[in-house]
Amino acid sequence: MTTRVAKWMGAFSAGLWLAAGAAMASGIGPLASTEWLAKNLGRPDLVIIDASPGRLYAAGHIPGAVNADVFAFGGREVAPAEMQRRIRSWGVSADRRVVIYDAGGTFLATSIHFDLAYHGFPPERMAVLDGGLAKWKAMGGSVTTEPTPAPAPGTFGVSGPREDIRVRLAEFVTATGDPALHAVVDALEPAQHFGGMKFFDRAGHVPNAILAPAADFFREDRTFKSPGEIRRMLAHLGIPPEKTMHAHCGGGIAASAPFFAAKWLAGYPAVKLYRESQLEWLRDERGLPFWTYGAPGLVRERDWLAGWGNAMVRSFGVSHVSVIDVRPPEAYRNAHLPFSVNVPAATFRALRGQPTELAKALGAAGVNPEHEAVIVSEGGVNADSALAFVLLERLGQKRVSVLAGSVDDWGFAGHPLVKAEAPDPSKVAPAARPLAYAASPRHGITAAADAPEGVAPRLYVAMGKAVPASAPPGKVVHVPQAGLVKPDGTPKPAMEIWTALAKAGVSRDAEVISFADDPGDAAAGYLLLRLMGFPVARVLSP
Repeated sequence: MTTRVAKWMGAFSAGLWLAAGAAMASGIGPLASTEWLAKNLGRPDLVIIDASPGRLYAAGHIPGAVNADVFAFGGREVAPAEMQRRIRSWGVSADRRVVIYDAGGTFLATSIHFDLAYHGFPPERMAVLDGGLAKWKAMGGSVTTEPTPAPAPGTFGVSGPREDIRVRLAEFVTATGDPALHAVVDALEPAQHFGGMKFFDRAGHVPNAILAPAADFFREDRTFKSPGEIRRMLAHLGIPPEKTMHAHCGGGIAASAPFFAAKWLAGYPAVKLYRESQLEWLRDERGLPFWTYGAPGLVRERDWLAGWGNAMVRSFGVSHVSVIDVRPPEAYRNAHLPFSVNVPAATFRALRGQPTELAKALGAAGVNPEHEAVIVSEGGVNADSALAFVLLERLGQKRVSVLAGSVDDWGFAGHPLVKAEAPDPSKVAPAARPLAYAASPRHGITAAADAPEGVAPRLYVAMGKAVPASAPPGKVVHVPQAGLVKPDGTPKPAMEIWTALAKAGVSRDAEVISFADDPGDAAAGYLLLRLMGFPVARVLSP
């Protein structure tokens, strides 16, 4: 967390607790307690809205609650006049207080809350019942199956919509490509996010989406987490208050939970909800991209490299790609990719604790630190390619990736190869000329075993064949990295990797540190965690 963000959060916290004190005096704010509702049940100026599906409402609801079945209309755009008629049918008037609830721990009440706020109802006059019907029952609150008589129509008039809390497609597309200033939050479950199941024609998530399921914002008793807990969780996910947060899901309903938590509980200043969500994204005629991995660009496909690394593109000086072959020199001489340079894995291993010497070796080979370095090995993600990946990142290489597949796969796919016995002068890499490799060490990639824990709990993941005898102190789980990739080094489907990690107890809520007896295995684990989009992933310092 940056100093500036920490100062902002400290100042905000002071204001938050003052505001919370005032809210608690009346028992209502963004959240209403079940105790407050029990004391105020029956007040003529109080409107209680049950956001559950009709069958759940009929099975039992709080006396006096009117049903507003979110699934009967949620996620769809309606004319202002129709929305006004609907809101008035619930008995809502501008001078009344509104308490909205659902079963507890879901996103139905927050969806109604968003609809009311978006159409101009004052947020300070409405609240979500904390813990919902579950907590109401747990405290002994009465429940009835008798339908509430239709209330007298309210007088609330829909005003101009609050576009400051809603994001449209054009802005959302821009946000997905600008993670430095925007956080695109996916409120769906991991099964949807990583491609295990789908709502529409494709499975996965929008580019650079941050997984934050709606359920993560609640405690086990279905009440919301505290403002402090929510801010810590968002900060861990890489969502500081300085970024504009865009919450989305499949159809705009589940996204209301992280929106409500960040906007009204944590007090983030710039939070928007993408009501159309994936339903609109996937219908767009441009065929907008959809990912299953968190950072798929870390593993480059052959056609991508063939397109950006060919002779014509290089002749115009726009490729900005350095291809580093980490195979042994004899294998490199026998056949290698055009314009690639050879820095054997043995060199990376020998110099992994000598960054200055490694930088000299890279410069001598012609590696440009301002390029994307694509690592070619015996095949995809393995100990050799991953160790080079980590060491290049530590040196500050602008961008690093590994090539999916091997040199043989490249050739079998019909792409050209350079053989030592018959070199093609037109394919001699200009980058092979020695360069001054100016290292800009990047921090936060490695972690020391004796370093104090940060905000998130620390979790060590043994990524080798076995847990090392000298495992660091703390919680340790075992996930062999070799089990997360196919025999050719291609990462297994994202959902398979997620399932294996989750089964072993690897949590995205932790600072996850990969380690192994072989530093290459530890590096491969780190690369796979990065590929999956883990918010805080590191590799144990050798």
